[in-house]
Amino acid sequence: MIIRFPSAAMARQASLLSTRSPNGKPLLLCWLIAAGLALSTTPTLAASLPAGEVVTANEHGASLTRINLTSGETTTRSIGITPHNVQVSATGRYLMAVGEAVSDDHGHGNGGGHAHGDAPGQLKLYQANGTLGAPVASIDVGRHPAHVVSDLEGRFAFATNAGGDSVSVVDLEARESVASIATGEYPHGLRLSPDGRELYVANVLDGSVSVIDVAARDEVARLRVGQAPVQVGFTPDGARAFVSLRDENRVAVIDTASREVIERIEVGRMPIQVHATVDGRFMLVANEGSEAEPDNRVSVIALDSLSVVATHEVGPGAHGISVDDTGRFAFITSLYDDSLSVIDLDAGTVISRHDTGPGPNGVTWVGQ
Repeated sequence: MIIRFPSAAMARQASLLSTRSPNGKPLLLCWLIAAGLALSTTPTLAASLPAGEVVTANEHGASLTRINLTSGETTTRSIGITPHNVQVSATGRYLMAVGEAVSDDHGHGNGGGHAHGDAPGQLKLYQANGTLGAPVASIDVGRHPAHVVSDLEGRFAFATNAGGDSVSVVDLEARESVASIATGEYPHGLRLSPDGRELYVANVLDGSVSVIDVAARDEVARLRVGQAPVQVGFTPDGARAFVSLRDENRVAVIDTASREVIERIEVGRMPIQVHATVDGRFMLVANEGSEAEPDNRVSVIALDSLSVVATHEVGPGAHGISVDDTGRFAFITSLYDDSLSVIDLDAGTVISRHDTGPGPNGVTWVGQ
């Protein structure tokens, strides 16, 4: 389902639905005419919808939801694991989802403890284009996997294992785990640097970021950043990395050349995922809050000033972020109302909302 949010003028016209004309008749017809005129004189509304599709990882529902951003059509498929994250490989070939085998406890907790049980987690591979069919492969990784990315060639994938303080290296052609890289305590989010040479891994429980040399498959540095780092996002030029500090309500900014924290920026409550727009304008921060007191805000940090220049309200429990390849549209999952919101960053507004499966965490833009 897709709901298009009306303009302020249309919202005022909507109030006519609950009022009556002087002769006592409902003003429904007036509203319909006014809305029709507003739409006909605003051709950019339909044109402003992004193209392509996104996929959400619904951890509480053990499923993936595929959403056509133009038509609003959604398809949800159970996948046999509780996926915390989903990501398209760099070449666009595979859709990669990581999680644990389905059990009675689907919650991930973002660092609330180590994995339950000793069973390995799984990386499931799907064809990125087309419908959500059967997986082309299911590959064992470490315990309690959280996030996954591929290298620039799409040959290897890297999955964080929060329950084993490591990153699994998966050969996507051989479809097997081929190495394990030690990290800090409870590795969660990770991102590949734009040049493909390094992985930055957020270690929730020891307040650090592991810097991994991709070619050597080894941790070459461990940077102290602050309390409960959850996810990392690089600027498009790779000069800086932003790290969400969940328990500080801030984002740390790392100069990747010196490997030092150069700034800390106040954002919303309990920030989780961070993601830069590909045009280099903004770093977006999803502020989840807690289940008892959810936050619903997305902080927009201007990369030229390192300051919050806008805040957008989405559903409660803002968690996952993805962006399209124009830098105009952002896609935000909301954990506590099972939805995905689309933000038009040029217009500065939320333009649509889509239903997902239960507990959407990660999200990835698949493209057209």
